[in-house]
Formats: sequence, structure tokens, C-alpha cells
Amino acid sequence: MSASAIRALFALTARPEIVSFAGGNPAVEALDLEAAEAVAAAVVRESGAVALQYGIGQGRPELREQLVDVMAHEHVPAHVDDLVVTAGGQQALELIAKCFVDPGDVVIAEGPTYVGGISALASHQAEVRHVPMDAEGMQVDALEDLLLRLSQEQRRVKLLYTIPNHQNPGGVSLSLERRQRLAELAERHDLLILEDNPYGLLDFAGRIQPSIRQLVPDRVVYVGTVSKTFAPGVRTGWIAAPHPIRDKLVLLREAADLCPATLTQMIVERWLATQPWREQVKRFRGVYQEKAEAMLGALAATMPDGITWTRPSGAFYVWMTVPAGVDTSDLLAKAINHRVAYVPGRGFYADGSGGDQLRLCFSQPSVERIEEGVERLGELLTTELDLVRAVYGAHAPAAASRPEEGRGALG
Repeated sequence: MSASAIRALFALTARPEIVSFAGGNPAVEALDLEAAEAVAAAVVRESGAVALQYGIGQGRPELREQLVDVMAHEHVPAHVDDLVVTAGGQQALELIAKCFVDPGDVVIAEGPTYVGGISALASHQAEVRHVPMDAEGMQVDALEDLLLRLSQEQRRVKLLYTIPNHQNPGGVSLSLERRQRLAELAERHDLLILEDNPYGLLDFAGRIQPSIRQLVPDRVVYVGTVSKTFAPGVRTGWIAAPHPIRDKLVLLREAADLCPATLTQMIVERWLATQPWREQVKRFRGVYQEKAEAMLGALAATMPDGITWTRPSGAFYVWMTVPAGVDTSDLLAKAINHRVAYVPGRGFYADGSGGDQLRLCFSQPSVERIEEGVERLGELLTTELDLVRAVYGAHAPAAASRPEEGRGALG
């Protein structure tokens, strides 16, 4: 693990003149803050002696019952005994990596994938192999080819990490056909799947795709979080796993920090039990859809030829690819000077690739600021591409793979 060389640049993004598309922060201003205040106050007023005390390592059974209901809303099968409550989805990924990964183990992940997932795997010295994505998510045919190559090398895959819904950072979802193919491959190759689902409820049209756990429940360790559907500040996530795995994860959780925070568990528990949380999720979806449309419209209006991007149908993210000759890591300092920020693509790969890509997150800025920031980025990229073409003509060099200095700096 290494320190981030670009983290200091992102410290500048707090300046009000900079439009930041960097951190994946939910729009908590769209939350019913008065209701959240009333829920928190009621927990302390009515159950303060319990809320401020130690709890159990698996998490409160009352909260786990509510989380099972949340999963049922997405048709994800689970029982209250399957769940282990964690301090957000990130701790869940770390505990799973700690449970399964030994130094040198092969873990397959989409390319690109969530920087926090890479950090959790890297901290236990996994060898991460990437499978490319397109508009329908992970290319399952390429996954099958990789599994066959690894089998020929006599290397067993410890697990596959996937974010099937509105993937971070790609912004795309795994198609139904590919979900079914992935389930078939898991059975055929004796594959354990780590299914990370922070964004499944944030589809703009309210569509719900079958989870991988629904298709092959005994082969999936499932991770959920309330960070995107309630609030990240309560630091509440969970793992649903087969019981032999669950038992090990409870032990690891107790070794890490003894127990989840009882106060925040009870706040989430009461929120889910007493508030119209489904309506709140709809409100979030409407906010994000409006912002996504603003960003996509601004990109179409301002980006120079040769630049492509994904079109998200939910959640927070647009994934952009730039032409040869532009390195998004090197361009970041210029972008901040142009008062706009993004996350360079290399942070989302374990192998140092992604130098021609970047992530834009539209969840936090206002519509007006999104349009302003995209215009600034378009002006910068137009200038850079004009310079590249003037110097190299049609033969600009591709961005080389290199170790990512800022991995794990942002979620």
C-alpha cells in the first residue's frame, strides 16, 4: 500500500470556484433532514442506554430484519441469519478480502472497477486480473476465455468481484443475458462471486435486475450499503453469505472493531421501520436522473470529436475515454487550474492501465454547476487535442500503463 501523490490536488477541490466531479458523494441535501433528526433524537430519547452501549459482532437482529426487507425490494433472497452488519460497504470488502485472499491469489474484477475494491484486495496482495466491459457490462465471453487460460496455467481463481448494477466507475449495468451466463460459468468453474450492490435501487426508471445471488445463491457473497439510499455518514453496510462464510466473517469483524456502532445501527433500523424510505429512494433517483441528463447534454454540446462516454441509466457516474496523446493523470493539474476536477482512469485498474480514461461523478454539483464544469473540461480537452494533433498528427502515442499513484484516494 502506498500514499496518494494526487490526494493533495484533490484537497484543492474544496475551493468553491472548482466544480468537482471527483468524489462519489451522494446528494444528502435531497434527504428529509427533519425526519432524520427526529429519528436520531427518538433513538437516544427512547433507547439511549442501549444505543450508547456495545452490541454484538454480527449486528443487531432487528436491523438485519430490516435489511432483509431492503434486499427483498430488489428480489434478493436472504434470511436474517445470513447477514453480518459492517461499517459501510468498504469494511465489508476488506473483511471478505481478509477472509479469502492469500498473497498471490488471483482475483478477477471488471476493468475498470471500484478503487476501494482494488485497495481491499491489494492490501492482502491479491493478483487482480481484469475483464473488459462494454455498454452491457462485463464481457462474459472474455471472462470465460480468462478462466480457461488460468486453468491451463493451473491457477485457481479465488473469487470474482463484480458491481453488476450501475457500475462504479463505468456507469453501466450487466445485461440479463450476461448475468445468466455468469451464473452458468460460476457453476462450471467452481467460482465464488463477490457481488457488490450499492446502486441497485438507483435505476432512473425503477427497473430491478435479477441479482447474481438470486441466480446462484450458494456461490455469492453479497455486499449492500445504505450509504447511497439513506446516508453515508451512518456507516452501515452488510454482507449476506452462506453460513460457513458468515461465521468466519463475524470472527473477523469482532477482531477488527469488536462490533458495529449500536447508535448508528439503531438510527438506520428506525429509519427503515418508521419512514417511507422507498419514497426517499425515488426522490434520490429523480435528483440523479436530472443531473445525469444535464451532464450528458453538456457533454454532447461541448466535447470535441474523438471523445466517448457511457450513458448511465442510474446512480452517479459517467466514464469517459479520450483519444491517444492525452494522459488523464497528467492532465489533472491543468484541469484543476481550469477549475474543474475528475478522477483519472488509472485508479480504477490494478495493472496501471486507464491512462486514456477518467470518471465524472454528477451526484453532488447542481445542474448549473454541472453544465459549467463540463464546459470548462470541454475547453481544456479541445486545447489539449489541438496541441496533440499539431505535434503528432495522426500518430499520437497511447497513454502508457504505469503504477497508479492515487489508488484508493477517492471512492
